[in-house]
Amino acid sequence: MKIKITFPDGRVAEYDKGITSMQIASSISEGLARNVLGAKVNGNVVDASRPIQEDSTLQLLTWNDKEGKSTFWHSSAHLMAEALEALHPGTKFGIGPAIENGFYYDIDTGDKILSANDFQKIEQKIIELARQSNEYKRTEVSKADAIKYFTEKNDEYKIELLQDLQDGQITFYNQGNFTDLCRGPHIPNTGFIKAVKLLNVAGAYWRGDESRKQMTRIYAITFPKAKELEEYLVLLEEAKKRDHRKLGQELELFMFSEKVGAGLPIWLPKGTALRQRLEDFLKAEQIARGYTPVITPHIGHKNLYVTSGHWEKYGADSFQSIKTPREGEEFMLKPMNCPHHCEIFGHKPRSYKELPLRIAEFGTVYRYEQSGELHGLTRVRCFTQDDAHLFCTPDQVKAEFLGVLDLTMHVIKKLGFENFTAQISLRDPENKSKYIGSDENWEKAERAIIEATEEVGLATTTELGEAAFYGPKLDFMVKDALGRSWQLGTIQVDYNLPERFELEYIGSDNQKHRPVMIHRAPFGSMERFIGVLTEHCAGKFPLWLTPEQFAILPLSDKYLDYANEVSKKLHSAGLRGSIDSRVESIGKKIRDTELKKIPYMLIVGEKEAAEGNISVRRQGSGDQGAESIEDFIKDLKEQIG
Repeated sequence: MKIKITFPDGRVAEYDKGITSMQIASSISEGLARNVLGAKVNGNVVDASRPIQEDSTLQLLTWNDKEGKSTFWHSSAHLMAEALEALHPGTKFGIGPAIENGFYYDIDTGDKILSANDFQKIEQKIIELARQSNEYKRTEVSKADAIKYFTEKNDEYKIELLQDLQDGQITFYNQGNFTDLCRGPHIPNTGFIKAVKLLNVAGAYWRGDESRKQMTRIYAITFPKAKELEEYLVLLEEAKKRDHRKLGQELELFMFSEKVGAGLPIWLPKGTALRQRLEDFLKAEQIARGYTPVITPHIGHKNLYVTSGHWEKYGADSFQSIKTPREGEEFMLKPMNCPHHCEIFGHKPRSYKELPLRIAEFGTVYRYEQSGELHGLTRVRCFTQDDAHLFCTPDQVKAEFLGVLDLTMHVIKKLGFENFTAQISLRDPENKSKYIGSDENWEKAERAIIEATEEVGLATTTELGEAAFYGPKLDFMVKDALGRSWQLGTIQVDYNLPERFELEYIGSDNQKHRPVMIHRAPFGSMERFIGVLTEHCAGKFPLWLTPEQFAILPLSDKYLDYANEVSKKLHSAGLRGSIDSRVESIGKKIRDTELKKIPYMLIVGEKEAAEGNISVRRQGSGDQGAESIEDFIKDLKEQIG
């Protein structure tokens, strides 16, 4: 019996029923088959060895595909686990997923404490096992047999994971001497793995629960070629230099205090100035586009979040509710701004003539992230969203979405992120219990996003199961200067919160109608955006944004008066900077100013004071020669635009 296989380019070919993706690859080219890591059949990523039993779409996955890399790294996690079990018999295993770059495995080695000193031995064992080219074999197992197997291994972690699974959905994967509970998929054999580097070891609570045992989490990365690992390690070193936590301290942008609390950033004067300029830039854009600013409290009554659904969905990840002296009265630090904005819309009768209503707020929200997941500014417990909510009629949704799309792309490009795509995040059709709202509303919202992105020709990818609980969204994935991908701005279409809050407007037919709500945040989170931006530009912020545009370096105290005269003229012209009045050599002043990433150094001495000009030195470029103060002001203003 024949089946039809449709390839990504639209080509259709017939094959015998039960053929595998790898066999199809071999029929096309043996060279292609040698590079196939897995396959996407009817949108699902599977082993290349799995038989195809019906007419299907097929994409052969290689290292060049995101899903191919993910399959490679998840298979590598199993190989690392085999190495660890060989080196440390009795090791117990939690979970070992692929992540954006590489993978990790949570393990329990009992009394044995693993450290970076063990990495080389583990790496050597991984490569030794990889060279055996052992096949990754998938078998279906009954729940009883699976529990028996891990009971004999005394692995309580796998036994706990099995409690959430049903007969018929349990599979094992085996390679060499290692067997693991896993859905897969995996690469054909371990021989594809040519290079490995263990990156870090950390503590991780089992299933993210701080009341459970702390396991050892080992992070690693593998590659199909040794050269790619070498290139990655060079990139890693550059990333360390650009780490926003390091630069934030050196440039005096922000700080953290144990006394204030983990994950609660404190903005220092220079960081505050930078952040405020970002806010001012977006506020001006919003006013020009018809937004109205609002301010809402940092807390809200628990019932507000029960109504919105945030209590049910985010209650476990929020700070504990705040109880007042009044019996039964509870408040929450707000995890989201949208419920407050719903109340603003609903506080008085609305007419269709008022729509669209666009309200915006730089609103601070609070989430109780696990301590092990906190990371500088990019993962915090308190952050400010450049939040706005647009309330519109169903007929206005597409136009409003396009307007928000235009604003978001303008913001991203203005900050120097030229390489970006948009991810359409849809509901998981197999698990609708995670979401609120009717199928009809979800279908309308998802269609609006897809049509809008198609109309502007925006490059998109689609991810099932990544939607917000109340609606689908468009997430902007930007690549930084090192090629790393970050999720920043987001736009969401929501038919559900207006229903939950019973929001209404009077239409042209004099009847009551339900508005549609669009959530949007071009920066996403001010903290995360600034963290990513700092690493993208290595602390050398765009001239219009940088905290200090110039530093005046007098050759000695004799020229301080002239330095102050120059400073006054520059500040009067709206430029930002300071005078380095320390009793230090000019060489040291220049070196220190370079380290502070200040774009321009203005050196003043006897000659400059006599001629009424400045000697200009540009950060990273050296001396630019003498220039009049007026010409320097003109040059900078032209650069700022």
